Amino acid sequence: MNWRDITANRWVKFIFWALLYVLWVIWLGNFWWLIGLGVIFDIFITRKVHWNFWKKRYKEGEKHSAANDWLDAIIFAVIVVTFINIFFFQAFKIPSSSMESTLYTGDHLFVSKLTYGPKIPETPLTIPFTHNNIFGKESYSTLVKRDYRRLAGLRKVQRGDCVVFCFPNGDTVLRKAPTEDYHYLVRTLGEKTVQEHWGPIVVRPSDKKDHYVKRCVGLPGDTLSVRDGLVWIGSSQQEVFPGVQLSYEVKTKGQRINRATLLKLGLNLNELYYEPALPGYPMMPLTAEMLEKVKALPAVESVTANLDNYPPDYPDSYLSIFPFTEDSGWTRDNFGPLWIPAKGATVPLNSENLPLYRRIIADYEHNRLELDPDGSIRINGQIAHSYTFKQDYYFMMGDNRHNSLDSRYWGFVPEDHIVGRPVVIWLSTVNGEKFPKNIRWRRFLKFV
Repeated sequence: MNWRDITANRWVKFIFWALLYVLWVIWLGNFWWLIGLGVIFDIFITRKVHWNFWKKRYKEGEKHSAANDWLDAIIFAVIVVTFINIFFFQAFKIPSSSMESTLYTGDHLFVSKLTYGPKIPETPLTIPFTHNNIFGKESYSTLVKRDYRRLAGLRKVQRGDCVVFCFPNGDTVLRKAPTEDYHYLVRTLGEKTVQEHWGPIVVRPSDKKDHYVKRCVGLPGDTLSVRDGLVWIGSSQQEVFPGVQLSYEVKTKGQRINRATLLKLGLNLNELYYEPALPGYPMMPLTAEMLEKVKALPAVESVTANLDNYPPDYPDSYLSIFPFTEDSGWTRDNFGPLWIPAKGATVPLNSENLPLYRRIIADYEHNRLELDPDGSIRINGQIAHSYTFKQDYYFMMGDNRHNSLDSRYWGFVPEDHIVGRPVVIWLSTVNGEKFPKNIRWRRFLKFV
């Protein structure tokens, strides 16, 4: 008996697929799914049930229906791709420049869900190949909702990982301005004004929020600070990753820097503008390597970092910076120290630190939070002097530090919002260019 005969044997096929299926059930942790072994047995051995009922069974010599064959191919593709998207990998496109020069606008990624473990869909009734909307309407139904559960992954989130996650502030979306941060607009303009101008609102489940990608700079239990734009954990400065860039004022000797030189440096020209009155570039995002090259250019007179210090540059800036209290003294470049909550840890609660944990208690961990007139804090109707966290939290920042809406602006990222880790760029395109100039060929199949 040769190898072809062995692999064609129906018992061999059954044993192979049954073993894979049992391993998947063990990973899933729900042994009711072992009932599916009966289906596999019938498919390969008894063949009593026509499981792919949509596919016509042809008699010998009967002409095949092209429409039926296409339907079979489409259903097969939907099932396979959906299974892969849920448990293994998902495609993702970088929509903004918040991660340049690590990930570029127009990068198409495969995101590994195996790294941190895939989440079981909490809102499973979804139109295939959509996330949260289609043609401007919700592409999912909340008739069936499950509690959060994550399967075992290869490892935990590590400090320095690029991470795809659900945008924490994406729980409330304005129908007429879906890309705006609803919570920020309410803080600055008031809820009534916001809803009148951009409403109505859409409330999304945690697994249907928009996806963001940032770098994890703080883990549960870390005490994080940002000093002059650089991250510190405790008393140690965090590694400055090659893609991290800050904004600089670049003063020239009266002329523009050559466009070809800027492109060679790797700068995004869409983020640059020349100010003749300076003369120079008021805001040029540069990595440490790019900074040294710009300083060495003959046309450059001086380079100064654009760092925000306290007091803020404009009166209401505290409404932008977490935790949105006027006396925090924090800015985007000088932030913290801030302790990042860890599962099982308990903190005392008072009116001073409540702004740090209010959203965690009320929204991410689904408690009823009330503040009495005398300043007492009530959780689920009971006066609370402390709180114990139910899950881990993370602090995320974009590598393009001065052009990134991240945890400095909306706080912690809950563990149940983590989606996966970008692993490979399979395509990268430039907006506004025609093929083939719109393809960044050097980034084709580039590992992250």
